[in-house]
Amino acid sequence: MTKAKAGGEQPVEIPDTLPILPLRNSVLFPGAIIPIDVGRRKSVRLVEDAIAKERPVIGILTQKDARTEDPGSGDLYMVGCAARILKVIKLAKDNFSVILQGVSRFEVSTFDGAEPFLSAKVRSVPDPTSSDVELDALVMNLKDIAKRVVKLMPELPKEAGALVDSVTEAGHLADLITSHLELEVGEKQDVLETFDLKTRTRKVLQFLSRQLEVLKVRERINTQVQEEMGRNQREYVLRQQLKAIKEELGELDDGGGDLDEFAEKITKAKMPEEAEKVSRKQLDRLKGMQPSSAEYTVTRTYLEWLVELPWSISTEDHIELAEVRRCLDEDHYDLDKVKKRIVEYMAVRKLKNDKKGPILCLAGPPGVGKTSLGRSVARSIGRKFGRISLGGVRDEAEIRGHRRTYVGSLPGRIIQGIKKAGTNNPVFVLDEIDKLGHDFRGDPASALLEVLDPEQNSSFSDHYLEVTFDLSKVLFIATANQLDPIPWALRDRLEIIELPGYTRQEKKMIARKFLVPKQLDDHGLTKERCDITDQSIFEIIDSYTREAGVRNLEREIGSVCRAVAVKVAEGQAKDHESISPAVVEEVLGPKKFVSEVADRTSEPGVCTGLAWTAVGGDILFIEATKMPGKGKLILTGQLGDVMKESVTAALSFVRGRAAALGLDPGNFLENVDLHVHVPAGAVPKDGPSAGVTMYTALVSLLTGVPVRPDVAMTGEITLRGNVLQIGGVKEKLLAAHRAGIKRVIIPERNMKDLIDVPEEVKGEMEILSVRRMDEVLALALKDPPPSIMDLAKAALAENHPTA
Repeated sequence: MTKAKAGGEQPVEIPDTLPILPLRNSVLFPGAIIPIDVGRRKSVRLVEDAIAKERPVIGILTQKDARTEDPGSGDLYMVGCAARILKVIKLAKDNFSVILQGVSRFEVSTFDGAEPFLSAKVRSVPDPTSSDVELDALVMNLKDIAKRVVKLMPELPKEAGALVDSVTEAGHLADLITSHLELEVGEKQDVLETFDLKTRTRKVLQFLSRQLEVLKVRERINTQVQEEMGRNQREYVLRQQLKAIKEELGELDDGGGDLDEFAEKITKAKMPEEAEKVSRKQLDRLKGMQPSSAEYTVTRTYLEWLVELPWSISTEDHIELAEVRRCLDEDHYDLDKVKKRIVEYMAVRKLKNDKKGPILCLAGPPGVGKTSLGRSVARSIGRKFGRISLGGVRDEAEIRGHRRTYVGSLPGRIIQGIKKAGTNNPVFVLDEIDKLGHDFRGDPASALLEVLDPEQNSSFSDHYLEVTFDLSKVLFIATANQLDPIPWALRDRLEIIELPGYTRQEKKMIARKFLVPKQLDDHGLTKERCDITDQSIFEIIDSYTREAGVRNLEREIGSVCRAVAVKVAEGQAKDHESISPAVVEEVLGPKKFVSEVADRTSEPGVCTGLAWTAVGGDILFIEATKMPGKGKLILTGQLGDVMKESVTAALSFVRGRAAALGLDPGNFLENVDLHVHVPAGAVPKDGPSAGVTMYTALVSLLTGVPVRPDVAMTGEITLRGNVLQIGGVKEKLLAAHRAGIKRVIIPERNMKDLIDVPEEVKGEMEILSVRRMDEVLALALKDPPPSIMDLAKAALAENHPTA
């Protein structure tokens, strides 16, 4: 048993065997008093056992790893501190707050046991009492630095310096200082394990010197901050006084403050040199104006536009091509051409990051997703999105802006859109570019020539700004239903990507993937509560919509969802409503569209043609009939001049081939009038592509042989019997597919256009090519007579001599 003093009190007897209390995240030094919370089972048992004794002494050992919940002998340091229990406060069951006072260092010889708590045989290590000159010098240095540290730490009480002076023993001083320093547990344990006084004092001196340097740096930083704050405060007071003086003089500007903030905004905007020069010049003018003058407001508004434009702000592109593809596919089904072009642009951006933005034009019928595709493109490449509608715009100032001489003048829509987007490289959609107008106020289409020219738009000049703005980083996407109304000079600047209509299967996929989930969500329904079958979707596509896009399809799906929502709201719905074709007919009413092909072509003289329209392709019925007369040709159905000429050419060719067709060449038209009619008489029709249809209808009428009901055709004719190339092949084939046509006859030169036709369409229809008009009859008529078959064989032999 060893005796040791605790902070100048009576000696404390330290037994050879001590109960061990593990301590986390802290080290107890001799002479220090610390409070700890005790809650672990063994530790609680130790405290309960200790307080039953008189003047209890326990051993405190620090854990090597604080996360160990039940430490054993291997988890504790071997040097610790014997401690007296000064006070115990019971906080709750099995939870105590204990105040300990360190008495003396000890070193563990062996651990005796682990139950009910750890105990160990220890050897007390008291500090030696001898001293020498070197130790005295170390103590003086330690006290000097400690007092300087106390001065730099205002949070410490003033008595701390006096306390340091009152300690005379070197070991006690070193322990006292270490216990109050913010050190790692390992560093404090190192000091506890250092028994030699000189070595211990040097270590503490090193730690204390480091703390002093940190405090000096902190003091220097605080001084700098205080000086800066003082300067700012002084400047603020002066500005407030200046503001009060200006207010008394009536010279305070409308913003409620002075104009110096504009100078900071001009610097932050990082404008081009020309724009910055103009901005500073206008700011100097503004400072000399009276706020009440009209020019003041005009100049201030102009400055605000200049400083708020994103001259140097741009978003970083997503150049991971797989992510770009994923985003595009997530938002839109099909549209492979556009997606491919965007991926190509991003691939080039990845290799050459200063590549100028392309000028794309998406041309196609309404409802195919042109406008929404722009937003999807912006999301896929990580850019901001801007959009302006050009439909009905007739004023050139809408594009270029008004000059500042006009009251209420503003920049044009392009600059306004750039400001709203907040970056200088957004995806910018120019919607309905084919519907621009022009009048005495100018031609906006001509103003767009500069905007959409990659060689010019890097220095786009708006009339309002009067300084150039760089639009070359903008990705412009124009949309149009028709290309014809777009002026040729503007069209030449556009990279046109045509978006034809969707097939029946594509519409079903779009409805299933996008439209149905969107409409269910819009009407407060869930997929589990309401399900629209594929057959029902096909029923809506076939019987209630006839369009190239999907806009009406979405509208009709919405009508079905509303009917289900009414049932749910009235409590009449089942747990799971399945929408069948019968339910669709009940909700949407009688079918709006039925297949007329078989009825229309059940008699001679009726033939199905194909037409291109601004809203996609469509089928066109040609009806011919004869009556007693004198050989007149009557044309009705609002036919244009070109279409009338096609009928005349077809009739002339029939006359020229009358004998070969089995007709009497002398008098087959002598006592007969012919009437050719194209139904839907309220709709104007024109173009040469109905030539083969006119010819087939006339031959069918005159020979009495009906045309097959599942055949449609298109192609321009000549008097020499050739079938010439036409346009809009993809749209026409899609229209034939929608109408249930099984065989389509097209000019041979148009076979190259089939590459753009979906495989679904090519797989479900027989697409035949012809070069001569004689070939058409053999393919189109139900039971062609031998004379017509002979003509077809001769034409095939002439065109394909190796066959």
